[in-house]
Amino acid sequence: MNKQRKPTYSHQELAILYFPDIRPESASSQLSRWINRDTDLLDELRRVGYIKHQRTFTPRQLNILLDHLGNPKE
Repeated sequence: MNKQRKPTYSHQELAILYFPDIRPESASSQLSRWINRDTDLLDELRRVGYIKHQRTFTPRQLNILLDHLGNPKE
């Protein structure tokens, strides 16, 4: 039986999806600002293991981010 893997994204990959028109480094910084300014989001991420400067989001963390920030492709 093949299990389909849930997607994971690096911080920068996800940031680029939210901010496609700016440099990748700037996009990463902006995503970090969004996360840090939303205390509910940050608390929820921390409950599932998120730590500052984490480079890759787990599928569970990604779902939390999408719930709070919306789909970056919309």
